[in-house]
Amino acid sequence: MTTRHLVIPDTQCKPDQSVDHLEWAGKYAAAKKPEVIVHLGDHWDMPSLSMYDVGKKSFEGRRYINDINAGVEAMQVFLDPIRKEQERLKRNKDKQWNPRMVFTLGNHEYRIARAINSDPKLEGLMSFDDLYLTEMGWEVYDFLQPVVIDGICYCHYFVSGVMGRPVSSSNALINKQHMSCVMGHVQDRSISYARRADGKRITGLFAGIYYQHDEEYLNPQTNGSWSGIWMLHEVIDGTFDEMPVSINYLRNRYA
Repeated sequence: MTTRHLVIPDTQCKPDQSVDHLEWAGKYAAAKKPEVIVHLGDHWDMPSLSMYDVGKKSFEGRRYINDINAGVEAMQVFLDPIRKEQERLKRNKDKQWNPRMVFTLGNHEYRIARAINSDPKLEGLMSFDDLYLTEMGWEVYDFLQPVVIDGICYCHYFVSGVMGRPVSSSNALINKQHMSCVMGHVQDRSISYARRADGKRITGLFAGIYYQHDEEYLNPQTNGSWSGIWMLHEVIDGTFDEMPVSINYLRNRYA
């Protein structure tokens, strides 16, 4: 029996950024009712814990609690249409829809663990529990811990070697892992196909990003990557038919 997976790449929510697109994604999920929803991580941007611009003017005013609240509130925006649809189905005694929801922690969420490791007195004052992912219904996997669902391996990113750097391309991804894999982390989308020796088709997918804002660390030539989510149709034993769903389509359909 085949299933459908809705895949959401990096959403990188932070204070004072629009989260309308998460409502559109939630409405899309409620309309299509996939059996599985996977968020690939980096939902929380966590700029207050960034190591890249500490001491610079751009760092001024950042607060951990504001970063946490921005991500929690944005996640609730995404889940609200889903919960409303579930309540409607229950009220009308229609077929119930309870998708498996999987969240793979990204390197931006992992900034919490890195901060505690660098300054142990923070232990007990901050933790992944602050994200409330389990309470919101997500099945949570640690940073860089892969999870296989219906033969597809999901992770925020896959490493290229012992140094732990991300694989450089979707083609390198399937050449390294030898199975269908989906990851986020990288700005642009990319997809590659191959066949194993036994004839099975495998797919490597870099899912891109899903947010509206430009990144401060990029420039006019490197901002503006494709933004959207993915519906994987006919998923069975690692094979699937991928369908990109752009943020422009979702805006026009649900805004």
